[in-house]
Amino acid sequence: MSETGQESTALDQAHALMQASPEDDAARLRFYERLADSELFMMLSAEPEGDRIAPELFETPEGRFVLVFDREDRLAQFAGRAVPYAGLAGRGVVEMLAGQGIGLGVNLEVAPSSTLLSAEAVGWLHETLQNVPDQVEAAIEELLPPAGLPEVLLTALDAKLATAAGLASSAYLVALRYQGGGQGHLLGFVDAAPEAEGALAKAVSEALTFSGVEAGALDVGFFAASDQMGASLARVGLRFDLPQPEEPKLYQPKIPGGDPENPPILK
Repeated sequence: MSETGQESTALDQAHALMQASPEDDAARLRFYERLADSELFMMLSAEPEGDRIAPELFETPEGRFVLVFDREDRLAQFAGRAVPYAGLAGRGVVEMLAGQGIGLGVNLEVAPSSTLLSAEAVGWLHETLQNVPDQVEAAIEELLPPAGLPEVLLTALDAKLATAAGLASSAYLVALRYQGGGQGHLLGFVDAAPEAEGALAKAVSEALTFSGVEAGALDVGFFAASDQMGASLARVGLRFDLPQPEEPKLYQPKIPGGDPENPPILK
């Protein structure tokens, strides 16, 4: 349980694992990944004006910081009064602060995950989030079932792709051999929305980075289910299902007498 009496969040859990194993780089990377993927509530100095926001800056001996919380009630508990705030993706907060010499205070004083990230740590995270793996261009000779990839990467890919709702129908992880020599692994997305290819490639890059795996360990490709390649991926690959957006449910008002099985009662 957190200090607010609420159940712990994904950020609390990742922070606890990092604190329990301070020498474990993988645990530290997973905390940064959860931070980037979380929705964060930033304390502001004034109400937002359209898309423009003014973060509340806190001056400390360690430098300047803005404060974010992964729950609205945690922000309210820290402030002790009504304050303006904005909800942003963690990666958006990092993008905003990068290069400004400003650090990040996370859940200060109100949660087990209370921590201060220096401006240097914010800059490192921003740079890390910019990495994108190469898309496969070489001719592929043979596809094989994946082998030899660490379990931590498979878990990270599963978690990351679970956040990519509606961007593709599925993805397959395969080992492959290239024409002319060379081998590796490929994550092939099937029926990806063209405008989503960049975001999907970036998501894969982050799963690699925050798993402590070299970026070159995995290529990314995009294929149609109707292509021969799409069928080959499905035949030998490890499948990841991406969540599909729910169809909006239209409310159909009941019309008296409209259901022949339940005719209206006449009085």
